[in-house]
Amino acid sequence: MGTSQSKIDLYAAIRRDHQEGMSQRALQRKHNVTWRTVRRALDGKWPEPRSNHRRRESRLDLYKPLIDAILRADLDAPAKQRHTAQRIFDRLVDEHDAHEISYPMVRVYVKDRRPQIRRDAGIGPQAMFVPQTHLPGAEAEVDFGEVSVILAGEMTRLYLFSLRLSYSGKAVHRVFATAGQEAFFEGHVHAFRVLGGVPRRHIRYDNLRAAVERVLGFYRGRKEADRWTAFRSHWGVEAFYCRPGIEGAHEKGGVEGQIGYFRRNHFVPVPEVASLTELNALVEQWDQDDEARRLRGRTRTVGEYFAGEQHLLKPLPTEPFETGRWFTPRVDRFSQINVRGNAYSVPVRFIGRQLRVLLHANELIVYDGRSVVTRHERLGGRHRSLLVLDHYLEALLRKPGAFPGSTALEQARSAGRFTPVHDKWWAAAKAAHGDAAGTRALIEVLLLGRHMDHEQVVAGLAAAYQAGALTADAVALEARKLAESDGDPVLPARSGAEARATEDEGPTASVTFLADWRLAHLPPDNRPLPSVAHYDQLLKRPGRTAGEKEGS
Repeated sequence: MGTSQSKIDLYAAIRRDHQEGMSQRALQRKHNVTWRTVRRALDGKWPEPRSNHRRRESRLDLYKPLIDAILRADLDAPAKQRHTAQRIFDRLVDEHDAHEISYPMVRVYVKDRRPQIRRDAGIGPQAMFVPQTHLPGAEAEVDFGEVSVILAGEMTRLYLFSLRLSYSGKAVHRVFATAGQEAFFEGHVHAFRVLGGVPRRHIRYDNLRAAVERVLGFYRGRKEADRWTAFRSHWGVEAFYCRPGIEGAHEKGGVEGQIGYFRRNHFVPVPEVASLTELNALVEQWDQDDEARRLRGRTRTVGEYFAGEQHLLKPLPTEPFETGRWFTPRVDRFSQINVRGNAYSVPVRFIGRQLRVLLHANELIVYDGRSVVTRHERLGGRHRSLLVLDHYLEALLRKPGAFPGSTALEQARSAGRFTPVHDKWWAAAKAAHGDAAGTRALIEVLLLGRHMDHEQVVAGLAAAYQAGALTADAVALEARKLAESDGDPVLPARSGAEARATEDEGPTASVTFLADWRLAHLPPDNRPLPSVAHYDQLLKRPGRTAGEKEGS
């Protein structure tokens, strides 16, 4: 064994510090060594080579020649009549009284030794690879990889779909909440549309459950999923299935290496996004940037090779293929539907009804007949819930006491839809009108969100809170004023102290009573003031003189 380089560096550093005037005790403290080490370094000695430690003997060493002999004899035995590790262990115990050894010791040794003996005999499998040439537009590879992302403030595990053209190295990626069949299909559709065509020869796959139901016994035999067969037929995809397990990984090594490169270069540091839509927009930009890469051994960039390959792809079909899956769940008494182990809310008027649900990789759409009831972002995992506060407002008007502790309210707070401005206005309304009436007033304000933008409603709440107007009508009026002005409301002049006191209350506006607002919007009235002079003639009766009037 050679000398330890770290010790050589240590001795050199001790001598250098000593030459600069450092004492031996200071050298011990600085380098955290004993006085003997310091003394040896200052005496001009170098560390001695490491001693070769004798390998620890094993109780199996005595029987290894016997095991090797049995394994060599198996080379000429019929394939189904060769020794197993258990049989070898039994023979050692019965024929050689090897009671001091154990079966796990024999099993580990046989597992490592049998392939070596077969290779030494020239009949074992040799690890070899044959270089391949990929024609333009002919082949591609597909695989999934896992990535972690801070999604809406929470560390989330997502799945990165990748389709890579074998000739140019052009890859298209898409991030999904799951790696199910919907994501598998939608990843293909997105990739084909970006590439502008489909590989002419085949696409290489491992045995994903989204495509393969069962691996058959004969060579590369597979029983495909029915929807996958229909999808392949629609897009004209020919599938090439790699060998199962680690043995087949090299057959699509291009896409596996591509996923590793993409993850290291674009997901480090961990991205922080608000939604999957935002993340996939970033992924599309990263794919375009990677076209400027030059792969090892290539003279041109990925984008330049792809430009010469694109026109050789098969054209896309004109008719669409529905990648989502249909479900028909029934709405439970909590106004929720359960799809793939997760709960999603729908408006309370559908309780007890059966609705149709179209499940995509990243989205869930609920239909009542042909009309869309609601849309949700698909949840990953199981036993999670996604509730929308707006779906429960009619029920909460009848049961305002259930509003403060509702799960939908907490999720709305977490998503930023229920702001501190809502909380302040709500507290003031409860103090003025009582808990039940104040909560109902807030729910009426939330109902405004069905007809107005969320930002306009929040601005109306802030203005009404400032003016002490704790009714839904006042909030609606201010929100409408903001909508009609197409901009920020006109703010009244306030002192610096007032401005500082209300900085955390959100956007503000002046409050106008409804009657004043209507008068301000009427056109100017230029008519003369009314007169009753014409009615004075009714006081005179015809044929009577002034004297008669006085005597009467």
